[in-house]
Amino acid sequence: MNKERLVIWFDELQLKDIPEVGGKNASLGEMRQNLQKKGVNIPDGYAITAKAYRHLIESAGIWDKIKEVLKDLDTHDIHNLSTRGKKVRSLIYNAPMPEDLRDEIVKAYKRLCDEYGPNTDVAVRSSATAEDLPDASFAGQQETFLNIRGEEALIDACKRCFASLFTDRAISYRFDKGFNYETVFLSIGVQKMVRSDIGASGVIFSIDTESGFKDAVLITSSYGLGETVVQGTVNPDEFYVFKPTLKKGFRPIVQKKLGTKEIKMIYSRKKGLESTEIKPVPKAQRDVFSISDDEIITLAQWACIIEDHYSAEAGYFKPMDIEWGRDGVTGELFILQARPETVQSQKDANVLESYVLLEQKKPLVTGTAVGSKIGSGAVNVIHSVADIKNFKKGEVLVTDMTDPDWEPIMKIAAAIVTNKGGRTCHAAIVSRELGVPCIVGTGRGTEALKKSKEATVSCAEGETGNVYDGLLKFEVQRVNLQNLQRPKTKIMMNVGNPENAFDIANIPNDGVGLARLEFIINQYVRIHPMALVQFEKVTDRKVRKEIETVTKGYENRTDFFVDKLAQGMAKIAAAFYPNDVITRMSDFKSNEYANLIGGKYFEPVEENPMIGWRGASRYYDDKYRDGFALECQALKKVRNEMGLTNVKPMIPFCRTVEEGKRVIEVMRNNGILQGENGLEIYMMVEIPSNVILVEEFAKIFDGFSIGSNDLTQLTLGLDRDSAQVAHIFDERNQAVQTLVRDVITKARKLGKKIGICGQAPSDYPEFARFLVECGIDSMSLNADTVIKTTLDIIETEKNLGK
Repeated sequence: MNKERLVIWFDELQLKDIPEVGGKNASLGEMRQNLQKKGVNIPDGYAITAKAYRHLIESAGIWDKIKEVLKDLDTHDIHNLSTRGKKVRSLIYNAPMPEDLRDEIVKAYKRLCDEYGPNTDVAVRSSATAEDLPDASFAGQQETFLNIRGEEALIDACKRCFASLFTDRAISYRFDKGFNYETVFLSIGVQKMVRSDIGASGVIFSIDTESGFKDAVLITSSYGLGETVVQGTVNPDEFYVFKPTLKKGFRPIVQKKLGTKEIKMIYSRKKGLESTEIKPVPKAQRDVFSISDDEIITLAQWACIIEDHYSAEAGYFKPMDIEWGRDGVTGELFILQARPETVQSQKDANVLESYVLLEQKKPLVTGTAVGSKIGSGAVNVIHSVADIKNFKKGEVLVTDMTDPDWEPIMKIAAAIVTNKGGRTCHAAIVSRELGVPCIVGTGRGTEALKKSKEATVSCAEGETGNVYDGLLKFEVQRVNLQNLQRPKTKIMMNVGNPENAFDIANIPNDGVGLARLEFIINQYVRIHPMALVQFEKVTDRKVRKEIETVTKGYENRTDFFVDKLAQGMAKIAAAFYPNDVITRMSDFKSNEYANLIGGKYFEPVEENPMIGWRGASRYYDDKYRDGFALECQALKKVRNEMGLTNVKPMIPFCRTVEEGKRVIEVMRNNGILQGENGLEIYMMVEIPSNVILVEEFAKIFDGFSIGSNDLTQLTLGLDRDSAQVAHIFDERNQAVQTLVRDVITKARKLGKKIGICGQAPSDYPEFARFLVECGIDSMSLNADTVIKTTLDIIETEKNLGK
């Protein structure tokens, strides 16, 4: 039986063996037995069991000595913890290895050498018997040793690994999680190394780590061995893949973010022994993604296979935290380990918690937000773990990066800011588990905050985290969703920023009534599309250089526009799938287009851009037709390549029926065909002519959305950008409401869907009630007003007997 053995091969292990070989080793065995046949590659290896650890302790007779050292342990006293941890580690490391255990370890290593070649390289990893549980990851608590070769080096690494059960951070972590040190033992995994030192590696989560969005796979990747990603010493590339359409055979890479990847960990040889070292990454490699789209898709598919298997075994949804590597010799991908995700999977899905910043300032520094909370306190910049004794509870920890040795103070911090790291680094994983707001990868946080006495760390403003000087006011809003009813009127959302999409999709909704394409262009692309189509017309050398810098990695610059725009659209579409995401094609005014990089070469100077060359009139014009074609290509990619057919385009500012026909024709010429895969094309109702001729527009378009802002300004004959007449602007004006009522009534008679995506129902509850009375199909609201307006609409519908 397994429980009587000192060494067990992965191929003989299953999840039920966790008590004897720990979560990491049991998981590797489970995957090799069940998932290799599904195409998931896992390197071979074996477990040195917890029985072997107990055998070492008992044969050396040091158990009573360990108890004596730890009897007055105080994990909140850094000196006390450090002194006792060091003594226990010394006892274990210096204990003689029993001959029978040594023989078993060496015998298994020789078998591994027979499989992979003489003196083969292995990783020696800890696998504690309380590790990788659903609510406690134990990530990085014990040591890992890489590129170990030869029998003596292996035995030494195993002894160091056994001793690491009592690192300061592991002792502290177990105490905080309620684990008695007498009941937690250590198993070791000895696994063939993947040559990712000359390839790439990273971490995969089968759930979004920040929002808890269940349908996305997050992949991080960098060059070299994976320790740099896990430890947070590099800012890796990041990719999101949408699971539902991936499983249908599509390629839904909905976001690609280039990391800086300044360094990598590679093999080395020091003092005659195999080891590892850190080397800089050449700039040419830093400027391109570390893995290909095909590899992204393969890793995402494997993540889904692993998650589905573990969920089936558990009988409930079980998202996973996975490490992977690409062998630089063979080019093959491998899964190195997998464990349950321990933060988002444990949250109460019935409670919606939102942190809202009540003051605005220019941030001192920005980085990648971890979680969605806000924290504030006195700033404490610490450069070395040796100085953590100077940290006080409730302070903001600012440092270069963290590793498990920092955990005793991380758990008492109000917030954490690091220079290095990505979403899957140590600081990110631990701060999520602790519920502490954290911003990683700031680049210069320690420098930017060294003169600040107090700071506010905000992770509540999307993927970008902001650090502000001083203690800014904020509030926490909590809503219990368990008994929240749904109204008959569809409640949709206005979404501009793809970075917020996964977060706000948690709010009960019926889809997106307005996805603003110009927001995506402004944030993701930044370059005028015609400056990419007709680059030769951009004569300013500085502007040309900027375009070349932004589009680095793309041979064809227009592909950059299509890819980035498609990813922005796709992330929003994925967040709200399968509900409709009505996407308004670009609606910049000419002065706003001119502000894009290279825009001044392609835009006229207009006296009143608000009623000038905008919306539909641009799309068929020779001066912008090729730019609109790129928008169509992005839309086509989202629907056809990514499978996100819930995206439906909407045409803004369509003045005449003839314009509508011309735009539909241009779209058709670019492969956007009404009726294909359920494609509907909507039109904004924002000009009085749209209301007057709605019957004619209904022959062209599949549905309508009222843009109350523009409809109000054109009904009342005012420029809403003019401060002089701003006091007249009011969507509740009788003339505006008459047009709104008329178009809703006519659209319903024609059997056409009609909603509203303007500001009015978000700002004025009485206007929302008016729309319900008119029989509108849907309202698209700003995220922060959805719950409040939903409750109001439910009450209105009850009063109307709906």
